[in-house]
Amino acid sequence: MKLLVVVDMQKDFIDGALGTKEAVAIVPKVVQKIERARADGVMVVFTRDTHQKNYLETQEGKNLPVVHCVEGTGGWQISRELEVGNSRIFDKPSFGSMELADFAASLDGLDEIELVGLCTGICVISNAFILKAKLPEVKISVDAKCCACVTPESHKTALDAMKLCQINVTGQ
Repeated sequence: MKLLVVVDMQKDFIDGALGTKEAVAIVPKVVQKIERARADGVMVVFTRDTHQKNYLETQEGKNLPVVHCVEGTGGWQISRELEVGNSRIFDKPSFGSMELADFAASLDGLDEIELVGLCTGICVISNAFILKAKLPEVKISVDAKCCACVTPESHKTALDAMKLCQINVTGQ
């Protein structure tokens, strides 16, 4: 069984408060990836960066003082171009989701997890590492062409770091 994890494909990361042209560019590729996965019977889940109005008072907010993904706002929403349907969404107050890892560990016969989304060097890498630590015998992969980061250089750095930790990087 395979699981596709779509990480933080939210308005604020695409073309909002922390958006980049690289993030905008991957949206059609992620749409295709989701459609193909569903056609192949792959379970698709989403993560959603979720902050509160006091974001700037948090440790993350002090280190990245750009208000983004505040629960209930337009920037918090997953891109309308992506069909969420009845897929499970894991709201997370930080970079990685322990709840996602626990969910993946509960799936019988899971042998592969693929991650796509934003931001390669923060939330994608965090979730990939958490999943690898929780499920060391499950193949974890990241599709580089369906991910973007703050800069192309930070994208490449994150991909290289994941390779070192035996996470398969495809689409380069």
